Amino acid sequence: MTDALRPMTKQRLYEQVLDRLRQYVTEGGLRAGDRLPPERDLAQRLGVSRASVKQAIVVLEVQGLVEARHGGGTYLVRDSLDAEPVERMVERRRRLPDVLEAREALETKLAELAAERRTEEDLAAMRSALAHMAREIEEDGHGVEGDRLFHAAVTAAAHSSILAEFMRSIADQIAESRTESLRQPGRPTRSLAQHQAILDAIADQHPGRAATAMRRHVRTVAKVRLLDWDPEGER
Repeated sequence: MTDALRPMTKQRLYEQVLDRLRQYVTEGGLRAGDRLPPERDLAQRLGVSRASVKQAIVVLEVQGLVEARHGGGTYLVRDSLDAEPVERMVERRRRLPDVLEAREALETKLAELAAERRTEEDLAAMRSALAHMAREIEEDGHGVEGDRLFHAAVTAAAHSSILAEFMRSIADQIAESRTESLRQPGRPTRSLAQHQAILDAIADQHPGRAATAMRRHVRTVAKVRLLDWDPEGER
């Protein structure tokens, strides 16, 4: 059954606020580092509640487009507010817990097996991936490609064709969870350190420690603003 003819939904009020903020930034020529007006002022000028403005700001924060500094206002992270459609965010929020659950189950076992079966070539691939991630972070990136390379190297080091196939089958969803996690403030550096702990355990051929380090890492990956966001909080 297609859901193309599902009941129409009324656009949420904060989605309308998002549209206005996007227009304001574009027409005002605002750039990364510029500050948005205070929430109270935005609410008055737009004729909406502060709750609607706050919801719009949260959506922009979740997408890494603005940074809300405690007591210091909201600042642009990029030169525009070209936000992902809210309905797409809702879909990602719906499936993310299942993806993270699968990642924890699969990757914890992969790390354990990697500690038992890794070769020197496997270790070299992991070290190369972490060096790549470190360079990305030094260049103000999020380390997404280095992260991908590291997890791929751990999977390869497990030398389990079936588990590797399972990982390939959810590669797109894993990539989505990776991007979501690494755009959290301070997350790239923390992930790099956790990767190093996983590598150390694998290099030491300590399966239990490797599994524990990977489980801790995936649970950190799961701590994202998207899962705290309530899309129905203010209509």
